[in-house]
Amino acid sequence: MAEDARARGVSPGGTYKTLDEQREVLSPAEEKFERARQTIGLFLGPVAFLIMYFAPLPLDANQQALAAILSFTIVYWLSEAIPIPITAILALALCVLLAVPPIESGSDDSASDIVYGSFASDTIFLFIGAFIIAQAMRTHGLDRRFAFRVLSLPGVAKSTYGVIIAFGAIAALISAFISNTATAAMLLPIGLGMMGALGGLVSEQSDEDTADVSRLRFGTALMLMISYGAGVGGLLTPIGTPPNLIGIEFIEQETDATITFFGWVLTALPICLIMFAALCVILIALNRPEVRRISGADRYINEQRREIGPLSRGEKNTLIVFGVAVSLWVLPGVVALLFGNESEIYGAVGDRLDEGTVAIIAATLLFLLPIDWARRRFTMNWNEAVRIDWGTVILFGCGIALGTLLSETGLAEVLGKGIAESLGVTSLLAVSAVSALIAIIISETTSNTASATIVVPIVIPIAAAAGLDPVIPALAAVFGASFGFMMPVSTPQNAVVYGSGMIPITKMVRSGISFDIIGIILIVLLIPVMARLTGLV
Repeated sequence: MAEDARARGVSPGGTYKTLDEQREVLSPAEEKFERARQTIGLFLGPVAFLIMYFAPLPLDANQQALAAILSFTIVYWLSEAIPIPITAILALALCVLLAVPPIESGSDDSASDIVYGSFASDTIFLFIGAFIIAQAMRTHGLDRRFAFRVLSLPGVAKSTYGVIIAFGAIAALISAFISNTATAAMLLPIGLGMMGALGGLVSEQSDEDTADVSRLRFGTALMLMISYGAGVGGLLTPIGTPPNLIGIEFIEQETDATITFFGWVLTALPICLIMFAALCVILIALNRPEVRRISGADRYINEQRREIGPLSRGEKNTLIVFGVAVSLWVLPGVVALLFGNESEIYGAVGDRLDEGTVAIIAATLLFLLPIDWARRRFTMNWNEAVRIDWGTVILFGCGIALGTLLSETGLAEVLGKGIAESLGVTSLLAVSAVSALIAIIISETTSNTASATIVVPIVIPIAAAAGLDPVIPALAAVFGASFGFMMPVSTPQNAVVYGSGMIPITKMVRSGISFDIIGIILIVLLIPVMARLTGLV
C-alpha cells in the first residue's frame, strides 16, 4: 500500500523541490526565470546579511544581528536558493553563533538552549501526530476512497459543473486534516483520470473546435479547483496548514488569548464556506466548460470504486483513530460551551487534552491496532510513518524560534512601531487589511509557512503600537498567508496542478488575482465578527 501511495504522487519531501526536480513541469521560459531567481538570491542573501549587520542602525547588538539574519533568511526563502527548511535551520545556527538570544545574568541557559528549545513546543508534536494520521490515510487509500465516494453522489458526474464543484469540495474537506500539498497530489491523478475518461466526451459533445483535450476550459477549471479548494479547506482547522499552527503559537505566546481547536473551526467556517462558494462561481465563470451536461462519467467512477473494493482493515483502523483524534480535539470546546471556560471541569479537560497530546495518543494507536495479528502487522509501521513531510516540521519549529526571538530581543516591537508610524494606520480595519495584504504578497513568492513566520510576529506589535487588540490583525495575517493563488510558485499545490499541463499561466494569474482580492475582503470583514462571536477576543 505504501508503494501505491507513492505512485499517486504523495511521496515525502515533494513540498520543497529543487530546480532540477521541477524541470519536467517547467517551460523553458519558466526554467530560465527560476534559475535566475535562485542564482540572484544565492549571492544577494549574504550581501543583505553583511549590509544589515554592519550598517549604523539604532538597534541593540542582538537586535541588529537578528535583523541581519532575518534579511538573509527572507532573501533565501523568497529566492529558494537552497531548500527552505535548510535555510531555516541555518538561520537558527547563525542565531546561536552571533549570540542573538538575550540571556539573563545568572541563568544556566545557553544560546543554543533558547534557540533550539522551541522544538519542545507541544504544537510541534501536534504537527507530527497529525502528519502520521494523514500518512495512514494515504497509505491505506482512505483519501482516494473518500474522493470517489463523493463523485458517485447522484447527479455529480453527469455535469461538468458538478464534477468541478465536487472536486473542490473533496479537496477542501481532505485538506482540513491532511496537508494541502498531499491533498492536491492525491487528487491530481484522479482528476487526470477523469479528464482521460471525460475529455473526449466533452470534445465530442462541444460545438467548439476542441481537438486538444489538454486545452479544454473544463480541464483548466478542474485543475485550478483542486489547488484552490485545498488552499481554502486548509484554513478550516488548526492542523489544516502550517501557518494556522504558527499563528496560534505566536498569538498565545504574545497575548492572553487561548485558541482551541473548536474555537478556530467556528471562526474559520463562514470564511471557508463563502470563499468556497466564490471559488465555484468565479472559476466556472472565468473558465466556463465547453458543455454543461456529459454522459459516461458515472461509468468511469463506478469502475474505479469497484477496483477499490470494500473497506480494508487498515482503513477501518485509520477511521477509528481519526474519529478519536477529532473527538478529543473538539471535547474541550464542547466542555467550555456546556460548563463555561472558567469551570474546574474545563480546566481539568483543557490542561490534559491539549492538541499536541491528543495527536500523539491518536497516532500511537495506529501502531497498536492490528491488521494481521498473527503476523504482528499493525495499521502503521515506523518505516511508513517516517515518510511524513519532515521538512515542514523543521520549518515550523524554526519559524517558532525566529518569531520568539523577534519578540524577546524587542526587534518585533521596533519594526511594528516603525511600520505603524510610516503607514499611519490606527484603526482595526486598516491594520487587519494591511496585515492580510502583506501576508498575501509574501505568500505569492514563497512558502505560506515562511509568510506566516515573517508577518505574524511583526503584526502583533503593530497592533499594540496602535492601541488595538493584536489577535484580530494576527489572525488576518495567518489567513492571508494561505491565500496565494496567482502563480505556480505561490503554493506547492499550485505547482502540483500546474504540472498537469492543462493550466495556461495567464488563466492562473487571472483567477488568482480575483481570489486574492476576495480573500482580503472576507478576512477584513469576517474575522473581527467571528473572533468576537466565538470568544477568541
